[in-house]
Amino acid sequence: MESRRVSPVFVGRAGELTELTAGLARAGRGEPQAYVIGGEAGIGKSRLLDEVLAAARSGGAVTAVGSCVELGADGLPFAPVAAVLRSLHRQLGAELAEAATGQLGEFARLLPELGDEARPASGDALDRMRLFELTARLLERLSADRSLVVAIEDLHWSDRSTRELLAYLFRSVQRSRLVLLATYRADDLHRRHPLRPFLAELDRLRSVRRIELSRLSDAEVQAQMAGITGGAPDPALARSVFERSEGNPFFVEELTANGGAGRGLSESLRDLLLVRVEALPEGVQELLRIAAEAGSSVEHALLAQVAGLPEPELLAALRAAVGAYLLVPTEDGDGYRFRHALMREAVVDDLLPGERARLHRRFAEALEAGHGLVPAGERAARLASHWYHAGDGARALPAVLEAATEAGRRYAYAEQLRLLERAIELWDTVPGPVLAGLRPVEPIWAYPESEAPGRPVDYPDLLAEATMAAVLSEEKDRVLTLSRQALRVLDARAEPLRAAWFWLQRSRGHGGLGRSDGQAELDRAKELVQGLAPSVVHAQILAQVAARNSLDLPSPEIFETAERAVEMARLVGAERTELYARFTRGCLLADSGDVAGGLAEMSAVIERVIEGSDVSLMSRSLVNYAATLGEVGEFQRASEAVARGMEIADRYDLREARGWLSANHAEALIALGRWPEAAAEAAAALRQSRDPRPRAGARLVAAHLALLRGDVPAARRDLAATRAEIHTPDLNPGMAVNLARVEVELAAAEGRIADVRSALSAAMSAGFPPFTAYHAWEVFLAAATAEAESRGLPAAEAGRPAAVAAIRAAMAFAPRAIPVWAALGRLVDAQLKRAEGRPAEARWAEAVEALEPFELPHHLAVARLGWAEALLAEGGPQARERAVEPLRQAGETALALGAAPLRERVARLAARAGLSLLPPEPAEPPAPADSFNLTPRERDVLALVAVGRSNRQIAEELFISPKTASVHVSNILAKLDVTGRGEAAALAHRLRLVPVPAER
Repeated sequence: MESRRVSPVFVGRAGELTELTAGLARAGRGEPQAYVIGGEAGIGKSRLLDEVLAAARSGGAVTAVGSCVELGADGLPFAPVAAVLRSLHRQLGAELAEAATGQLGEFARLLPELGDEARPASGDALDRMRLFELTARLLERLSADRSLVVAIEDLHWSDRSTRELLAYLFRSVQRSRLVLLATYRADDLHRRHPLRPFLAELDRLRSVRRIELSRLSDAEVQAQMAGITGGAPDPALARSVFERSEGNPFFVEELTANGGAGRGLSESLRDLLLVRVEALPEGVQELLRIAAEAGSSVEHALLAQVAGLPEPELLAALRAAVGAYLLVPTEDGDGYRFRHALMREAVVDDLLPGERARLHRRFAEALEAGHGLVPAGERAARLASHWYHAGDGARALPAVLEAATEAGRRYAYAEQLRLLERAIELWDTVPGPVLAGLRPVEPIWAYPESEAPGRPVDYPDLLAEATMAAVLSEEKDRVLTLSRQALRVLDARAEPLRAAWFWLQRSRGHGGLGRSDGQAELDRAKELVQGLAPSVVHAQILAQVAARNSLDLPSPEIFETAERAVEMARLVGAERTELYARFTRGCLLADSGDVAGGLAEMSAVIERVIEGSDVSLMSRSLVNYAATLGEVGEFQRASEAVARGMEIADRYDLREARGWLSANHAEALIALGRWPEAAAEAAAALRQSRDPRPRAGARLVAAHLALLRGDVPAARRDLAATRAEIHTPDLNPGMAVNLARVEVELAAAEGRIADVRSALSAAMSAGFPPFTAYHAWEVFLAAATAEAESRGLPAAEAGRPAAVAAIRAAMAFAPRAIPVWAALGRLVDAQLKRAEGRPAEARWAEAVEALEPFELPHHLAVARLGWAEALLAEGGPQARERAVEPLRQAGETALALGAAPLRERVARLAARAGLSLLPPEPAEPPAPADSFNLTPRERDVLALVAVGRSNRQIAEELFISPKTASVHVSNILAKLDVTGRGEAAALAHRLRLVPVPAER
């Protein structure tokens, strides 16, 4: 019988192939598709991919494949993307250049064959995001009129830059016939593997589908064996192969082939895989060892150079390796790779340490001696890796620095950081003459004194480059570690500017991590630059000082510092720092009362930031602009600004910005009276945020909303969760005031008047810095309302005069320059009169009139209720008649909002006055889910089924076992009387059995 080793029959993947083929059809109709295919090594991911690509090509699609390489961790970023571009360039030629719309030079950073680079990289996230956007638009144009299938294999080896580009493509590509496919080895994903959070993020995207390949059944293994051998297998052999392979297709191939040849098998996997290698001539085995140590693939020219064999012998050995199904040609036909990664790993593991070092040296020497052996964009990283693993530090350090330069040129800052840390590791092992010949990785813009051409790099320079790479890759812990290391070796008296720069990075790092405010580090940086000539560092420090001081209590120096920062940045030509400082100045203007001028300045900066795709300034600008609009009472504009900010955050993958924006949006929606939307936004902020600060902000907003609705237990839980996740000193000033508001409101709701007073006292001692005026007035309102509501209670009366006096004393310093603040101030004034038991009909009327221009339905209803109460207290038919309308309006608003405490107050007042103004509250019909007798846990499971979660994903999200999740799903299907998950999801959506929030 013929033995093919690879079955011509595609076995056991009919369902997955059908799903992917259906995706190709949808893409053909203009709906972009994305799939991530996972499974253990040898499970058949590549075979499935080959079948899909073949089907796509037969339908007229263009296909391109790129593979991640193990070298990615050593600084070969975007390798699969470059391979895809190379394939498209080879297939489409001029069409690719036309689709790039004059930006082909940008793509030359990834694939030098495309031409010269358009311009030098500026060394920041701006160019990186532009490259991502250009890539997305390029793929959209190429797939506008025909299907384009782009496949990325072996994501478990991917570099961070590739993952971030893929995530950007998954989110942003629309209106095209593009299909994105990616594969990964699931058994390689240990608990801290960087691909795990990436996959978790993809699970939240409806646009990405996950396919997990399972092992073959007994019958499927027999079918595969029949395809390999050309006939039905012997039952005993089939049983043995199934038991030993456990349904893994690759192991089935190996076991079938060896079993057919009658060879004995070792019990270890490595020995099993090496059986066929050891059966080959020694010359072929040596060639396989060389190819294995080269990486996941090796070019023919490089292999020939390292092997040193005459061409006939080399070709004969390659034919033997390919004929034994150990090597296969790469897609571009220029080299070879192992047919399966497990086989390559077995060959590498069989090498002795000395053999590996010797092979790495031979590869490094070959790469240094000859150009054109590998793609130009890969040469630096591969040379650095080979010299490093060869153990030659003197040769490795210059190569690593060159590779770091290349990574930075590609905007791959995470990989650049890894390389620079490797250079730091090598520094002390390298002789002085080698160090004297090194040059900086990039122009070190931070240090004017180091800009002289030809100046050799020193150790602090290297630490500065690594620190900047850590900043750009958002690895804040590494920023702190590297800057601390630099400050240990720098003499601040001799080089104050360089030391100040590192102190500035430490301040930003501490602030970014939320562990402290970074003020001490910033003060040290400011001290070091005093008296020095103007510089970029000086401007950056001033801008940071202005931003930081704007969070403290108001002072005349705040504006002066912001103005100096703007002027200094202009003087030294630091445009980004100037924009940062201008935005701070705009915030200060708005908060000081010049709302129109401040918002105009902030808006102008935002437009400039968006126009330049300046990602480094986007998050701060978008989030703080929306927050400022809410702070000055422009809640509808704030909501619109959040919507635009979300669109930009999604476009540029600004993950934490989305959490902050959702929290800000929830606050604005509460003010506007759109409470269900506010609850959904607060929940979205919790889902989207990893930073504890926006999560704390979202929980405080949720607690405030719960108290407005009368759900005291929910508010108590949210407050406790906030305190458990973040300490009060780590909250920014705005959230600290929000915390005080919730503490006062909760204590009042629970009747703890003493705690109301102590919470207010604590808030007053902390002060109310800029950008907190609106919430400060809400704190005063909560405290004043608590005093008014507790009139007549013996425990509250004793301390009331002092408490009211304390509120008035705090209010004396609260600004009323902006109309919405003044309106809230009138409402607090009226509540304090009520707390004192003094008639205040005129004060309440003024509060109603002041609040009516604003979209603050709950506040206005509170004012109308107070006005009606004051009128009824006056007595007389005329006053009673005047009280009817504001009381009715307050009741209608309370009912519409679902503000249970306010509605109860209206009902009590109406009952005391003998007025019947409110329609009876309708009895709540049973929830639709209750009519199906679903348990609370089953409703939770159904909500996840309705958004397409698998049993495994449901189990992970609800902290239950997959088996328990499966039981719940079965019970749900039975209770709903449906036949499958899809029908259950459709029924849940149609009947609103569960709240399913919209996916962002």
